[in-house]
Amino acid sequence: MLIGVVGKPNVGKSTFFKAATLAEVEIANYPFATIKPNSGVAYVQTECACKFFNQQCNPREGFCTNHKRFIPVQMIDVAGLVPGAHEGKGMGNQFLDDLRQADALIHIIDVSGSVNEKGEPVQTGEYDPANDITFLEEELDFWILRLIKKGWDKFSRTIQQSHGEIHKALASHLSGLGVEEDTVIEALKTLNLAEKPLTEWTEDDLTNTSSYIRKKTKPMIIACNKIDNKGAKENFEKLKQQFPDHLLIPCSAESELALKEAAKHDILTYIPGESSFEIKDQSKLSEKQTAALNFIKENIVDKYQSTGVQEIVDKSVFELLKYIAIFPGGVNRLADQDGNVLPDCFLLKPNSTALDFAFRLHTDFGNKFIRAVNVKTKTTVGKDYALQNGDVIEIVADK
Repeated sequence: MLIGVVGKPNVGKSTFFKAATLAEVEIANYPFATIKPNSGVAYVQTECACKFFNQQCNPREGFCTNHKRFIPVQMIDVAGLVPGAHEGKGMGNQFLDDLRQADALIHIIDVSGSVNEKGEPVQTGEYDPANDITFLEEELDFWILRLIKKGWDKFSRTIQQSHGEIHKALASHLSGLGVEEDTVIEALKTLNLAEKPLTEWTEDDLTNTSSYIRKKTKPMIIACNKIDNKGAKENFEKLKQQFPDHLLIPCSAESELALKEAAKHDILTYIPGESSFEIKDQSKLSEKQTAALNFIKENIVDKYQSTGVQEIVDKSVFELLKYIAIFPGGVNRLADQDGNVLPDCFLLKPNSTALDFAFRLHTDFGNKFIRAVNVKTKTTVGKDYALQNGDVIEIVADK
């Protein structure tokens, strides 16, 4: 799984990325501080199965705090996009192409409206952040349209003459985006194009198909950053009215980064996503640091119940992609051979089965699958058992 962090320059994109991953990246108050995409590891949070068994787990990857399991996910921070990027403007198409493998996108916007469409600073409130939501979706639509139209005339004639199946041909044509046949079938049916020959498709047909595929293959959450700035809350409320079908979350990436850095240096206790933090030793803080933490508490954490960063990462995985967290374990033993309790947790696609999980663990488990056991309920389940988030599953396979 790969989560892409996107947006125009100078909206706090790299700050969000660093806050989510604690990776060392360049953060600057000017457009295109990010030239090459940064890659790092963020952590998605879910209730750990160790709570059910009243034990403390020992994760092999990630960590667990207060029975909250943090599972690693890959994240990429792509350089800022500006209107016309699909035509090569700004940093050009190379950055759109960096997003090919992304499963979901986090779109960072400056909800206070303090940077214009090019990412240049303006008076706070002077720019309408609604434009950013529209422009990015249009850029991605045009980008996918460009990919679809590449060699379209020859492609459509070939399919027409060979009487090939449209959904299979289109899925193959867009394989670089990870488009699956089921997605194309759904698009053709929804857009009433299933029976229309490809050679007769209009520009609108191609455009509508591009937009549909973008929504399905690059689901997006809007991170309304800089929510603590003047006028930001009012803008956020307007955006919720303007884009009722979008997932918008208020956030302060700068506050999350400050809290994580302070926790890293043992200044305070903070669990990402929590609605509070605790200062360990007030005497170690300067007046400036104390004022900054008080500001974060009063204007971010108390008001919005979190900085929003962890919530955005979590919803990208569990709400947009609908992934589920599954733990390997045994009815008689939750620990591995080294005594580590529930050391592993896997993120699986929605509608995954016990057999899918067996293959995820090891090919031999899948090929020699006999049965599975739901460890929480101690019941035997078959290969077609639909996994539920938080399940602990034991795989029984032939030797």
